[in-house]
Amino acid sequence: MDIEDDPDYDIFRDDEDDPDAQISRENDSTKEYVVYLVDASSKMFNTTCPSSSPEEGNKEDEAESHFQIALSSISHSLKAQIINKSYDQVAICFFNTRERKNLQDLNGVYVFNVADRDYLDRPTARLIKEFDNLEESFSKNIGSQHGVMPGTRENPLYNAIWVAQALLRKGSAKTVDKRILLFTNEDDPFGRVTGAIKSDMTRTTLQRAKDTQDLGITIELLPLSCPNEIFDISKFYADLIGLEGDDLVNFMASAGNKLEDMKDQLRKRMFTKRRVNKFKFTLVDGVSIDLNSYALIRPTVPGSITWLDSVTNRPLKSERNFFCADTGALVEESTTRFHPYKSQNIVFSTKELSEIKRVATGHLNLLGFKPLSYLRDYYNLKPSTFLYPSDESTEGSMCTFIALHRSMIQLNRFAVAFSGSSSRPQMVALISQDEVIQSGVQIEPPGMHMIYLPYSDDIRLIEERYSDTSGAVTKASDDQIKKAADLIKRVDLKDFSVFQFSNPALQRHYEVLQALALEEDEIPEIKDETLPDEEGMARPRVVRALEEFKTSVYGENYDEESEHGTGKPTEASKKRKAHTEYAMKECENYDWGELADTGKLKDLTVVELKYYLSGHNLPVSGKKEALVSRILTHMGK
Repeated sequence: MDIEDDPDYDIFRDDEDDPDAQISRENDSTKEYVVYLVDASSKMFNTTCPSSSPEEGNKEDEAESHFQIALSSISHSLKAQIINKSYDQVAICFFNTRERKNLQDLNGVYVFNVADRDYLDRPTARLIKEFDNLEESFSKNIGSQHGVMPGTRENPLYNAIWVAQALLRKGSAKTVDKRILLFTNEDDPFGRVTGAIKSDMTRTTLQRAKDTQDLGITIELLPLSCPNEIFDISKFYADLIGLEGDDLVNFMASAGNKLEDMKDQLRKRMFTKRRVNKFKFTLVDGVSIDLNSYALIRPTVPGSITWLDSVTNRPLKSERNFFCADTGALVEESTTRFHPYKSQNIVFSTKELSEIKRVATGHLNLLGFKPLSYLRDYYNLKPSTFLYPSDESTEGSMCTFIALHRSMIQLNRFAVAFSGSSSRPQMVALISQDEVIQSGVQIEPPGMHMIYLPYSDDIRLIEERYSDTSGAVTKASDDQIKKAADLIKRVDLKDFSVFQFSNPALQRHYEVLQALALEEDEIPEIKDETLPDEEGMARPRVVRALEEFKTSVYGENYDEESEHGTGKPTEASKKRKAHTEYAMKECENYDWGELADTGKLKDLTVVELKYYLSGHNLPVSGKKEALVSRILTHMGK
């Protein structure tokens, strides 16, 4: 079942997934406006560092300029942003340029953009495609020039901050996070001038930066330096971004990490920390409080399908109409329903049917309290949600919640409540969580976790599933239990977290979308982090623990292809072996490499495609397109 069709998925649904939430989303402080400000002086092109891109193999003899590093970082960030935060808006601005292009018509500043797009807008495929090819045409169409030169009053950095501030004028600082990301390798932009001119330029530029920050715009510096040429932040930029004390000491290390994060961003949806639902928690008759629920962990799935017009490529809007079967005339949808009963049609209105189906109100109703020792781990059938009070509608909700929260912690109790949607009533357990603070930082907030409890039919006894014909259940011996425990200890993942692993299928999906949108010829290979650690599993202690477990359970003469370790092949194993041998033989009759290169794999039948898959021990499930994709992936095409 698709997770989008699962009624339980509503507890994870973000406002961005709801088209009706468009208006409210505009008022939320969830969007971010960013201006990438890139120094285009000649020093950015002349200074090179060893390449760190994976496709270049980390070769020491290959190098890239600081300008290339800045462009590459921005490109990676834009591609990830379309998936991560598709509602954010960006602008790309170069300073110390020969040509000028900005609304203020200031010298030395060029705002890069494409047709049919505002200077500050959401990134598009066309913007990314042209930006990726910008390096080849930059010197011809935009050009580079030195920074502040003696004998001139032009201040490109001052102009660039002014232009960036004007670009970020759109939107309120209360509802939008605004940032300027500055890429440069020049730690003293006014080093070529001296005396009163330098002092005046420094003062005016710092004042311009302060005025920008007073408008709620954050200026972040991404300094570019090499091991033999360290960027000295204290010369000028420490004053511009307001660094002092420990922040000044630790800045260069954190800035380097930030630059690497821009180039290594994982393709994933970034869900904002918004409330998922709002509950009215009824304690007793006449006493209720307001609670907001938050999903702490939610599954990430590919975006919903958008149907497009085959000619204009614009989104289509689906409508449902009813036509008379006899005349073909358009009729309105009926507001009544009927049910035949004893040769009569009992008529119901849609409102009456809705009320009949309504089982619960969707609010929380307190039933009582139980000791925490009564709560079992296996009662948690699906991810819990976090509850926090709100005085928005009901005054005093916060005080009442705090009193209840403290009492439950002191008495070591959890609350049992009745909840659920109109069609899915649910019993829930509310467990209080105390606040956890370490080194003055809040690690865990105070509140309650709402755990969805099972009904009796949701719990199955293992004995019912694994008993033999006589009703007896095979029990493991003490030695087998000990060997299993030893094996688990050997392969146990230390400090495991679900955030350590990305979904390879989802990453592949995003790579394919990017290749289609940007018309790329090749799709990069995705590293599957969920595959077993072959090197770790081959360690002598792990191998020994595994062999001891197999011996204790199946005996010395166990054969994986045999039945119950007797050494006698089963009929199923014989058929599998014969089928594999036949598939390998038939597979040799095809030139798979040529078929893949000429795109003729899709012309083969499903049976023929399965010859390759079976012959190479690959899964054979799925439709024809999935089989072709699996073959191409295995061949590295």
